Amino acid sequence: MNRLKTLLACAAVSAALFTSVHAAPEVGQPAPDFTLTDINGQTHTLSSFKGKTVVLEWVNPECPVVIKHYEKSGNMPATQKVAQEQGVIWLAINSGHPGAQGDFDKAQVEAWSKKNGAAQTAYFRDQDGKVGKLYDARTTPHMFIINAEGVLVYAGGIDSIQGGNPDDIAKATNYVKAALADLQAGRPVATPAARPYGCSVKYRK
Repeated sequence: MNRLKTLLACAAVSAALFTSVHAAPEVGQPAPDFTLTDINGQTHTLSSFKGKTVVLEWVNPECPVVIKHYEKSGNMPATQKVAQEQGVIWLAINSGHPGAQGDFDKAQVEAWSKKNGAAQTAYFRDQDGKVGKLYDARTTPHMFIINAEGVLVYAGGIDSIQGGNPDDIAKATNYVKAALADLQAGRPVATPAARPYGCSVKYRK
């Protein structure tokens, strides 16, 4: 019994430490700034996009749920194109460690993007996981939307029906499209947070 209590206490401490180190950014607060270099060697800083809406998409091209929203349905590229038409900056971030599932190099990313009609502004390999942990990105996909003032206005899943079945997409509410429509209309985002779902981000252990 004493051993069990000790193990439970250690687990509680570990959970508390994880929560404090990986605290999620708060919706309604300024989005954490970061700098990353994209697959073409161009450096981007989030704060340089102030004045524009920015979408952050955590991605792993080999995750079955990402495949659901790309290859199997075209849902993510379609959402990207809606955003593009509105002048939104769309940053795709892969925080998988080197050699992880879906840790594609430049040529692989370009081939994958072309095959699926992806329309992201830039694609990043965050191989040390710093930006992923800064945002507490947990799944692929995990979506964040930052308004023109640099404030985080949405964090969560791409839509309202979790799972890997592409047939669910037509019945689901696309929270990203809805949030972008609210921003374009000058309304508060109706659903500012939702539970993300998908594969776990493949951080270095």
